[in-house]
Amino acid sequence: MAETMIKADGLVKRYGDFTAVKGVHFEVYQGEVFGLLGPNGAGKTTTMEMIEGLRRPDEGHAVVAGFDTRTQLNRVKQVIGVQLQSTSLFDLLKVHEIVRMYASFYPSSVPIEPLLEDMILQEKRNDRVKNLSGGQKQRLAIALALVNDPQVVFLDEPTTGLDPQARRMLWDIVLRLKERGKTIVLSTHYMEEAHTLCDRICLMDSGQVIALDTPRNLVRNLQSDSAIEFRLEGADSWSGERQEAMTEALREVSEVKQVDQRKDIFVLYTDHLQASLVDLIGRAEGQGWRVQELQTRTATLEDVFIHMTGRSLREA
Repeated sequence: MAETMIKADGLVKRYGDFTAVKGVHFEVYQGEVFGLLGPNGAGKTTTMEMIEGLRRPDEGHAVVAGFDTRTQLNRVKQVIGVQLQSTSLFDLLKVHEIVRMYASFYPSSVPIEPLLEDMILQEKRNDRVKNLSGGQKQRLAIALALVNDPQVVFLDEPTTGLDPQARRMLWDIVLRLKERGKTIVLSTHYMEEAHTLCDRICLMDSGQVIALDTPRNLVRNLQSDSAIEFRLEGADSWSGERQEAMTEALREVSEVKQVDQRKDIFVLYTDHLQASLVDLIGRAEGQGWRVQELQTRTATLEDVFIHMTGRSLREA
């Protein structure tokens, strides 16, 4: 079994009367990409900052690469690299200058030029930071997190605000880091990103862990491969009793295993898409249901989150 690189043991963080993180437990293994997935305000960043030693937990503790963040914080700092959600960089420095400056903070560092090449910044080495694009600044922030050749790399929503091409470029960088044996903790609210990059996903909501497994197992726990999603005209203004009656009626659709409803949107989960679709359309015609925007798709991590919390990641 892989070595445990991170152990979060009952982490709690309070701000006055508000508890941002409520007793989080998990382990991260060597060489894996571990995802913290959840909406804004779920407690992902606060959890990461407690593990990094940037915030002191009110309860619980964390161990990173065998070092306790409460008593061995200096040792922890030597073995981790951190890309914060927003990194303040010195705008007037050139790319190679800021990387060399950060490298000087550590007793030993990796060679600068290969690092810039890995981060696809070689052509920008003499550009000032203020002239970099959003994606280039994010890659620079990751380069700064890697100058000390850390065992564990923390990436806090590294692709937020980036265009699709820049996002894919960063995905490739993360996967290359994994190939080199780095342990990576990645927070995100993008389902596709978590599904593509992460070996395991810790699904967080309201400061708590609500599920932790591989992406495939999380989706498999829905017990269905496919989803039929549609709107029912006027359903968002129905009474609770009428909505419940409709949900019960939809459970009777052939081969449907689960039904989720959110306002006027209904999602039916099934392993036999054609049979369920034919029966749904037949019932809609017979009952006079006004079905709109009907689409079929494979089940996703978004469906897992909706099923467990009753709302989507985008709404939360």
